[in-house]
Amino acid sequence: MADKPALDQIEISPANSEQVIKEYAPMIKYVANRIAMRLPPHIEVDDLISVGVLGLIDAIEKFDPTRGAKFKTYAEFRVRGAILDELRSLDWVPRSVRQKAASLDNVCQRLQAKFGRPPEDEEVAEEMGMTMDEFFNTLNETHSMPLLSLEDLGISNDEGDQRNLLDCLAGKSDSDPHTQLRLTELKTVIAKAIDTLPEKERLMISLYYYEELTMKEIGEVLGITESRVSQIHSKAVFRLRTKLKALIAEEY
Repeated sequence: MADKPALDQIEISPANSEQVIKEYAPMIKYVANRIAMRLPPHIEVDDLISVGVLGLIDAIEKFDPTRGAKFKTYAEFRVRGAILDELRSLDWVPRSVRQKAASLDNVCQRLQAKFGRPPEDEEVAEEMGMTMDEFFNTLNETHSMPLLSLEDLGISNDEGDQRNLLDCLAGKSDSDPHTQLRLTELKTVIAKAIDTLPEKERLMISLYYYEELTMKEIGEVLGITESRVSQIHSKAVFRLRTKLKALIAEEY
């Protein structure tokens, strides 16, 4: 039996779309499941996968190999983008959750200015008139809010800017210098924000987003329960979102 061809060796064209979709199906499922981990339970993974397939079809139709990007990189970008666009159109984050997230951010920024340091959980809870249980429940509700958008760095979501972003991500040397600069700045800002996290939360970010372990696997590594992992993750995401906004405000 012949060896299965590598993804980058598959001919990419609309005429060959059925084979491409079949070969890239595991990637779509992986992306959809990773995104679904941070969504409310009423969002069906199968629906995200269906939207991801449409994103892959769009990638097949629009891919231009002469631009120097790898199709695998481009396809994942399109699949992820299609799923996120669909979620934005559904407005899946309830208004109440957005309001809670905004309130948390405002309180933390106010206390940060008052104390000259990141506030403790107890200080935030007291300022918001919450018990600690209510505070952690609020963190769990708001952890799926996006950390920041491309617009925060002056990168819009139109077709041209998305193509420039793709070229940067794919390492194309002649991609738009402005977008290259913004992405370099973004990496610096995120690195600074992560460095401010407590050690356990930095480890959580590394294991979850870089090593791509599940909450259960992280619990086994750290010797704690999955619910405790989820709590630490929520705190880390909350701290990052607050710190990123503050750093971006300083930079821009």
